[in-house]
Amino acid sequence: MSRTAQNQGFTCENCTTSVVPLSNGSYRNHCPTCLCSKHVDIRPGDRASACHGMMRPQHVERRRGKGLVLVHRCVACGFVRPNRVADDPVGDNCL
Repeated sequence: MSRTAQNQGFTCENCTTSVVPLSNGSYRNHCPTCLCSKHVDIRPGDRASACHGMMRPQHVERRRGKGLVLVHRCVACGFVRPNRVADDPVGDNCL
């Protein structure tokens, strides 16, 4: 699946915020309000996970060359995934 196809709006299943897609060439995989995500990937972008559990934010790291990385843990299966924070002013306000 292309990154363009992945850049779609969604309604957060945790807090019901309506999240609009980014228009700056980046995309987000988490809610900018509560920082929750959904376990849909096995590998980044593949949408191949059958779990679909809620991914809760665990902590934020600053990684050289990647900037801020939000680490999520799935509440259903325990899967842990680091995700680079999108270049988005809304997201910057959350962290």
